[in-house]
Amino acid sequence: MIDKALRAALDGALTDPDWLDRALERITADPKAIEELFPAAGRHCGRGPLPQPGLGYLGWGVDDAARTLLLTALPSESAASLTAAVTALYQYGDAAEKRGVLRALTRLDLGDGAVDLLRDALRTNDTRLVAAAMGPYARHLDAEAWRQGVLKCVFMEIDLAVIDGLDERADAELARMLEGLAAERKAAGRTIPADAYALLDRLSARFH
Repeated sequence: MIDKALRAALDGALTDPDWLDRALERITADPKAIEELFPAAGRHCGRGPLPQPGLGYLGWGVDDAARTLLLTALPSESAASLTAAVTALYQYGDAAEKRGVLRALTRLDLGDGAVDLLRDALRTNDTRLVAAAMGPYARHLDAEAWRQGVLKCVFMEIDLAVIDGLDERADAELARMLEGLAAERKAAGRTIPADAYALLDRLSARFH
């Protein structure tokens, strides 16, 4: 089902709104069309920042939103077939296309079937992919993988605000890991980012 709120967030931001609406109709009628349309979304819709990030789309680009809409238009008989289609788009896509897939995951009926895509993104050194991987779908990561994702965001100086449910999921073990990292950085004459210190302060107050 097409996300009407997300489509409304794109009003006035699309380079070619008619292209997107036609693309959505094509995919609804012929799911295979997404193989052609998904890579073309940035070129036809634009690549600038989404103008209404306050709607829960922090860090999203117009192309992310357009690609998410294309994916939500996919009819699917099962979570397995949808996961297979999404995985193929990720595997064969460029960085922008991979990020578009990651952004869309939580809006698709996949269960935990696409968690390997998060793991792949978190192995990269692309800040855009790492940030996208730590969005709402990251609830499917186990605790260890999720903590490592948080630490990777700190290492890469990614704004921790992109991590969905950070304070709710953060635990004593994450606090211990952050304390260790902060101590290592201090010994080397370096620091961790300010938002990581703020998180550490909150966790220290909770667990000590």
